[in-house]
Amino acid sequence: MINKNFGFGTQIRKSPYFDSTVKWGATGFSVYNHMYIPRDFGNPEQNFWNLIKKSILCDVSVERQVEITGPDAYKFVQLLTPRDLSKLSIGQCKYVLITNDDGGILNDPVLLRLAENHFWLSLADSDILLWAQGVAINSTLNVKIVEPDVSPLQLQGPTSAQIMIKLFGEDIKNLKYYWFKEYNLDGIPLIISRTGWSSEFGYEIFLRDGTKGNQLYEKIMKAGKEYGVEPGHTSSIRRIEGGMLSYHADADINTNPFELGLDRLVNLDSEINFIGKKALKKIKHDGIKRKQVGLELNCEPLKGPNTTFWPAYKYDKRIGKVTSAVYSPRLKKNIALAMIEIDHSKVGNQITIIIDDKKINSLIIEKPFYDPQKKIASS
Repeated sequence: MINKNFGFGTQIRKSPYFDSTVKWGATGFSVYNHMYIPRDFGNPEQNFWNLIKKSILCDVSVERQVEITGPDAYKFVQLLTPRDLSKLSIGQCKYVLITNDDGGILNDPVLLRLAENHFWLSLADSDILLWAQGVAINSTLNVKIVEPDVSPLQLQGPTSAQIMIKLFGEDIKNLKYYWFKEYNLDGIPLIISRTGWSSEFGYEIFLRDGTKGNQLYEKIMKAGKEYGVEPGHTSSIRRIEGGMLSYHADADINTNPFELGLDRLVNLDSEINFIGKKALKKIKHDGIKRKQVGLELNCEPLKGPNTTFWPAYKYDKRIGKVTSAVYSPRLKKNIALAMIEIDHSKVGNQITIIIDDKKINSLIIEKPFYDPQKKIASS
């Protein structure tokens, strides 16, 4: 039964798992890609411990897919991203950036290659469907671009492998990090990838029939009971520990890849053509004026993630902003991602952050803050 205080409207879409998430205790929702996403199953710190000690099931159907097919689909996808896709195999995923003509980041999706000319862009929160359709109209490429009936779940955490083996058999153990495979679970068509927005070992389960959403959710919860699975939501604590970006927070249309240290996702030395190449060449040649850094905030434990950008100062001059911050109960300190003027971005520098009119001392430290080589996620 839906909580009367939620106040849902028809202009925002509900996911195929909506009823199950409410049944399993979702008490708060946000909006992402024009769809409701459950953001509260109780204590966020407990959600974090559930994730890193056992496993959580997250409704992330808000990660909408942009499907690109047609004879020129490969050429078109390469046009959208500065990452070289020449070695992308069928069945493989890659983390990519979508850039505009100024080199600004429009989205940072995971790209899946389903066939020679069949791709999905699994999106962060921005309207890339409209962008791609607009680019297609003004290209000479023969492509079809739609949003398919595809809705992912994330099963993340150290016991997720045992749950997946119970559901899909021993074969699932052969699935490599950033690869995917088609499965069918009791008539439910799926694609399963070894990916996830958690910095932990886990899977994304892409449902290809929205009428079976609650059925799939319940099957996973039932199979995972003996392995301690809990309903949950993507953990701000863990993703900040892992230095993972949140679009509109840590990056936006005015952010370029070099400011984020994502040079590896930009190929300027090959013959590939992509939107923003000229601008990104100039940015690299001229050098960046600001840079994303990691911070340790010297104050009482934060009560939750920041909901506004906190200004950063050095010698009473504003030099940037904190984009994401949280208290890590594992590290026992406040950690943050910030965008800072390049002259003040060196590790070891001290800067002042303003939180609710209070001056907070902070120290620039190395990021990611935990498991920097992502050994946990890729194990």
